[in-house]
Amino acid sequence: MSTEEELFSAVDALLEQVAQDDLPAPAERKRLREAAGLSQAQIAKALDARREAVGNWETGKTEPRPPKRAAYARLLEGLAARFPAPAADAPAPVPRVPEAFTGPAPAPAPAAEAPAPPPPAAAAASRPAATSRRPGAKKAVSKKTTASAAAADPRFENGPLAVIDVDTDGQVSAYCVGGLVLDVPAKTIPALVDWTLAEAKLGQARLHRNGRDADPILVLTASALERFGLPAALSEEERHAGRLPAGHKVVKQVERAGLQMTQRGLGPWARLYRDPEGSRRRCVQLCVLPWHALDTREWGKKENPELLLTMHPADLARYLGLYAARVMTPRGSTATTGLELMTALRPPTRAEKNPATGEFERAYNEDALTQVYPVVECEVPDEHPILKDKFARHHLRTPAEMLMEEPYDWCRPLTDEECANPYLVAVDINMSFAAAANGLVVGLNGPTHLTGNPKFDASLPGSWLVDLPHVDLSRARVNGRTVDGSRLPSPFTPTGERPTGPAWYATPTVAYAVELGFDVAPIEAYVRTQTGRYLDSWYKRLRDAYVDTMADMGVTTDLQGQEFLEAMARRKQTDPTMALLETAIKATAKGAIGKLRQRSRGQVSYYEPYPALERVNWRPDIRAAVLANQRTGLHRKLMKTAAAADLYPTSIGTDAIVYPSPGPSPLDVLPTTPEGKPVPGGFRLGVSPGMVKHQGTQTVLWAEQQFEERGGVFNISNLIKTADPTAGEGE
Repeated sequence: MSTEEELFSAVDALLEQVAQDDLPAPAERKRLREAAGLSQAQIAKALDARREAVGNWETGKTEPRPPKRAAYARLLEGLAARFPAPAADAPAPVPRVPEAFTGPAPAPAPAAEAPAPPPPAAAAASRPAATSRRPGAKKAVSKKTTASAAAADPRFENGPLAVIDVDTDGQVSAYCVGGLVLDVPAKTIPALVDWTLAEAKLGQARLHRNGRDADPILVLTASALERFGLPAALSEEERHAGRLPAGHKVVKQVERAGLQMTQRGLGPWARLYRDPEGSRRRCVQLCVLPWHALDTREWGKKENPELLLTMHPADLARYLGLYAARVMTPRGSTATTGLELMTALRPPTRAEKNPATGEFERAYNEDALTQVYPVVECEVPDEHPILKDKFARHHLRTPAEMLMEEPYDWCRPLTDEECANPYLVAVDINMSFAAAANGLVVGLNGPTHLTGNPKFDASLPGSWLVDLPHVDLSRARVNGRTVDGSRLPSPFTPTGERPTGPAWYATPTVAYAVELGFDVAPIEAYVRTQTGRYLDSWYKRLRDAYVDTMADMGVTTDLQGQEFLEAMARRKQTDPTMALLETAIKATAKGAIGKLRQRSRGQVSYYEPYPALERVNWRPDIRAAVLANQRTGLHRKLMKTAAAADLYPTSIGTDAIVYPSPGPSPLDVLPTTPEGKPVPGGFRLGVSPGMVKHQGTQTVLWAEQQFEERGGVFNISNLIKTADPTAGEGE
């Protein structure tokens, strides 16, 4: 544990004041931290404490102990001197933000390889202190109310993005994070872009020292479209093309102004740029909200498709600003952003000085994906060009011809004993795909073909042709016990059926067969010899974003049992913006893994190259490894739960698991040790990725009625939900 002097030194880096051991009231502690724009994570890092501990100090749940107490008091005293409590009769400032605004958002992290986590924004945060009436001017206050006060990059002091809106008086305004509102003098799209590049101070610092800064994002509302001469909606032809036609007046304005556009033109997500000035990019991205740039299934609520269009610009800026601060600046869909996050955290190249010439040259980073490598037939989807003329028309590839690593879709009939239970309780795994990526070793180079019955090597990621019908779960031993294999799905197929012959499997699946105690004899394999934990930093970024967002809704990592279940049940009523953010973060994790093997979306004919194939991170082998790790990891917990409590699932859908239960709560069914703790290696309630939460409860009678209506047993796992419509969608 750090000494008091070391803790004081850390605090002095934040504040140069004298120490005092008297602590203010918990609510005042929180006010002082937010007034200084500091996050709980920053306080925790300085005090060598956990972020959850700082949150507990601010709610009065616990009190700091020496030597942390003295250091914490030292910090709070200095903050109180800088940010005194407002007098009770003092008039409140009048910002140019309507009452719909719910609070400030954090600014982007400064440029660094490992930026500090941005501060959470609570629903009850204070309103912004002032706004700007001058185009592109700085805030009219010296003490900022967001994290930018601490260490924001001065180039991007107004945040990563702005929502452009026009009021009834015709005033064009840019709503930024933290409640800042800028007056925009531009009357055309080219003028708007130039104003952004010259005055707005928008953007986000790079997430890795070898990466690049994020371009500023301008979110255009319906009123902004009308003001700048853009149509309120795209025609059917324009929507299919994804852009306005070349002859549109605004497109001509852009061309006359000397601005350039990418091949996707002026569409829902448009990139407008000028030639770089040295190493400085001069690029602005437009996010056209009424043209469905933000898919409501990912960024909004499916039951309320108009939500994003009707949000006040200040609330929308807060929402997207929080996402940018915790994940990254949006780049399109959540899936696209999640894929871009991988590259932002693991850039393929770096600048390296040539000792002979003294010039900087491009060098490749060994821990990244750097180029497009040859693909393997068994790993690619059916429409891939490499499969042309390989199979007869409409041929369905078999597991011996195609790597079929997918999530579970499995069910079985209930036994008579299980039907005696009144309830079916469904739990689902938090961020299951992201959790499966954590610590996973994947291939970074091209495939090497191994033939002649190679020996299995779990350290080599890739695809193995193996015959596994001999694996009988009833013969496997878990903690010295056996299980009823007939009531568990096979870990080797998505349907849970036992394999009947040789099939292609990713390395994690074959390694799990070895873990269960069975011999494996590969026939051939395609492996990667250059390996690394490519997804670790991606997982950690999304994990922190998810955990911080859940904490802002009152669901912290220290909650357990009934306390956790109650916090989860009320979380979305705490802060609607945070509820949207939770959904977007989960969609980012899930979608990014899917895009590693993005399929053709009809852009070209079957067997013709499509754009996704040109990406260095179009890597179906990595996607297969993640899904295999997710499925086998889930199965490992099923086995340990069955061995410990003779408890078996009745259906599984991706990451939703249904168990017969004597009571309606997960606490009634998930087994515990005699000390009341979760069974080691089994399912554990909690908010962290990989832990489980309650998805919903139904009665066994309800299930029997469903089976009768459908004429047989089917997978009901994703029909058992709470009132939360996003539950059970496979996170």
